[in-house]
Amino acid sequence: MLTVLESINLSTDYLKNKGIESPRINAELILAHILKCKRLQLYLSFDRPLKEEEVILYRELLKRRSKFEPLQYIIGNVNFLGLDFKVTPSVLIPRPETELLVEEIIAQCRDKEFIKILDIGTGSGNIAITLAKFIHGSNVIATDISEEAIEVAKKNAAVNEVEGKVFFLKHNILLAEKLPEEDFDIIVSNPPYVTLEEFKNLDNELKDYEPSIALTDSSDGLSFYKIITAKSKNYLKENGKIYFELGHNLSTKVFDILQANNFSNISIKKDYQNIERIISGELL
Repeated sequence: MLTVLESINLSTDYLKNKGIESPRINAELILAHILKCKRLQLYLSFDRPLKEEEVILYRELLKRRSKFEPLQYIIGNVNFLGLDFKVTPSVLIPRPETELLVEEIIAQCRDKEFIKILDIGTGSGNIAITLAKFIHGSNVIATDISEEAIEVAKKNAAVNEVEGKVFFLKHNILLAEKLPEEDFDIIVSNPPYVTLEEFKNLDNELKDYEPSIALTDSSDGLSFYKIITAKSKNYLKENGKIYFELGHNLSTKVFDILQANNFSNISIKKDYQNIERIISGELL
């Protein structure tokens, strides 16, 4: 029988030949998932022989990864700011750039006694749940157009023990339907901002597997920014704040949208790649 080390070495070569980035890490994480252990624990078990059923399952999952199915969907979860989130093809995979958005809000609101937050387009619930977890005085309403996404988010709220602090609602911000509540202190969104033309050029992992409804804007990449900003004036308290994650090269245009809608103290922050990624503004 193949040992853990032999399996990792063979799998690394296989994924490398298929064009998968970081093939060794991928091979190790998939095997750790099968063996129900931490990745680093594999290094203490190099001589352990794999059972036949483990080898069969490992081959099945490696084949899926070789076709560029995202690793996170294969193993079924992702870490976001130290919390564990279940992910399925119904939701966008949370990314490090979005951690910056959440960290910015937490830093400004951690000590608030009570703060009411609206998360538009919640997906897996990673933004809403993490804010509820780390801002103790928070109450969060999270909306999404997808019933399947909301079901995933509800499970994540239970896993992360914030069920009583986050409330999920199916809602389409693009339509005229009103939300049942108002007077939010904060509105936050990581909206779809990839144009249809840009979508054609995305990596296979994004284009072929992640939900296009959570990625693409059928117009110029600004539709959701415009609509959310305009409608936020009906839902934010005076001096309430709005936070967006930005698409590449959209910062100037979103700045102008906020300014045209009576937002002031507009701030833009860059991500780890020096890309302008987070924008916030305060309603006058």
